[in-house]
Amino acid sequence: MMALSPFHLAIPVDDLAECRNFYTNILNFEEGRSSDHWVDYNFFGHQLVIHLKPKTKEDAHTNSVDGKDVPVPHFGVVLQWQAFQDFAELLKSKNIKFIIEPYIRFEGQVGEQATMFFKDPSGNALEFKAFRDMSQLFAT
Repeated sequence: MMALSPFHLAIPVDDLAECRNFYTNILNFEEGRSSDHWVDYNFFGHQLVIHLKPKTKEDAHTNSVDGKDVPVPHFGVVLQWQAFQDFAELLKSKNIKFIIEPYIRFEGQVGEQATMFFKDPSGNALEFKAFRDMSQLFAT
């Protein structure tokens, strides 16, 4: 397996100040460069950029996974097992409203994983997960 390179992801937000507060003070992500239209964040070693974009009317879409309605699109990071638990506790302490509360998916099966979903103030869906056995990340 090759070493992972940091990814870059730019997402739209309709209120830069509100989302800046969310990513900085709620999620505790380190802020990098910024302007009056965008802000860079250290997203677990990856580069996440929130870009100001006026709000548009779009219908939310979900797909059923493990009996839960998973929002599409969504993004996130696969964390180490304990880092996931620690991050979930931080989010609970900050009263994050979860779309899907932290739980164990596919328990006792190949690909067993912890997962949780929530939205930022602009409605971008985030998923964070952790595999009990990281070698099963792409297992079938």
